[in-house]
Amino acid sequence: MPSVRGRRGLVAAALNVPVEQQQHEEQEVSKSKRSTSPCLGVPKLKKRRALVDMTNAHKVHISFLGRKKKKKKQQEVKKTSSPSEKSQAEQRSSTSESTEGKSSENDEEEKEEAEEEAEEQAVCHVEQDLVTSEVPVEFDVDSENRDDCFMIPEYAKDIFDYLKSREEKFVLQDYMCQQPSINAEMRAILVDWLVEVQENFELYHETLYLAVKLTDHFLARTPIHRDSLQLVGSTAMLLASKFEERDPLSVDNFLYICDDAYNREQFLHMEASILQALSFDIGIPVAYHFLRRYAKCAGVGMDTLTLARYFSELSLMDFELVQERSSLLAAACLLLALLTKDLPGWPPVLQFHSGYEISELAPVVRKIYSMVAQPTSSELKVVRSKYSHEVFFRVASLPLVDYDVLEKTLEPQRFPLIQL
Repeated sequence: MPSVRGRRGLVAAALNVPVEQQQHEEQEVSKSKRSTSPCLGVPKLKKRRALVDMTNAHKVHISFLGRKKKKKKQQEVKKTSSPSEKSQAEQRSSTSESTEGKSSENDEEEKEEAEEEAEEQAVCHVEQDLVTSEVPVEFDVDSENRDDCFMIPEYAKDIFDYLKSREEKFVLQDYMCQQPSINAEMRAILVDWLVEVQENFELYHETLYLAVKLTDHFLARTPIHRDSLQLVGSTAMLLASKFEERDPLSVDNFLYICDDAYNREQFLHMEASILQALSFDIGIPVAYHFLRRYAKCAGVGMDTLTLARYFSELSLMDFELVQERSSLLAAACLLLALLTKDLPGWPPVLQFHSGYEISELAPVVRKIYSMVAQPTSSELKVVRSKYSHEVFFRVASLPLVDYDVLEKTLEPQRFPLIQL
């Protein structure tokens, strides 16, 4: 059996091709192919940089702010060149240049300058959009979390400013006049029951707040019968759990807690009705988010924050406070908690981050104070019993701040200092 080395002669003989002619042809093929190609017969390709000609990248002009300055410096250097250099350049230049060529060069230079100015303005515009709001050093509460990527200290203030601006889209009015079959007392009973559902299923507090918001916004747009009020609240809690929870509740959970008063088809139909009524925009800012932010800005303890949460959760049942913005309500609850704990009322850092002064908070603080001091119904005890537990520092049993002390903080001009 012939070796591999000797097979070339056999194949050439079988094809009646002289060996010398075959070697000559192989040399020509090896010359024609690219050195980097491992295969024979591959046509020679034009070299190009990666990802240049695949799209319209060759049409994109990347501008740099320092480019125009460099060109100006080069022009100044040319102007300050020695007379000998100028004379040499004049000698090298052709004297047969026409006026048309000069005008075209001037036009090209003007176009380049106009493009550079437009690019520089565009870059400046982008940089201004990317600049975040500066926070004074004395009001900087996020620098301590600079190394924590989960706290995103660079965008914390911008996020809450955005949430506060978004509240304008979800301002509620007194909608009970549009509801012929329900009233504020029925709504309070429903919210009290939703608090119990949140506690039994150990849901997030954000889920409870969002469920109440969804219920109010749906009732503000759609008149319902009193028999469907619990269905609306249950479906709102179902939607809120899908929005906030890691492991949301199912329809079967609500079928059980409603004692089979409604069926699955009714839940699914109500879920679609709520989403369509709210145009699928259910990311509503709630007071619980702002409470945590304001408590961090004030640097208060967990007991003070829990007391403010207790006031805020009680306010969910009061229909008079439905019309208040969540950020304003959270600030008023925290102010009342600070005064109850005998802490400084409203420091400048809270005024800076919340955007509210004491004069703006005073009416809401008085409403919350009267609501806590004089409960309207003895049947609505779920919130009070919840915050009477030791897990919540038994804040429901704490005595409220004296009314005179409260008024001195809200309106200090009414209580002038007595000089002895």
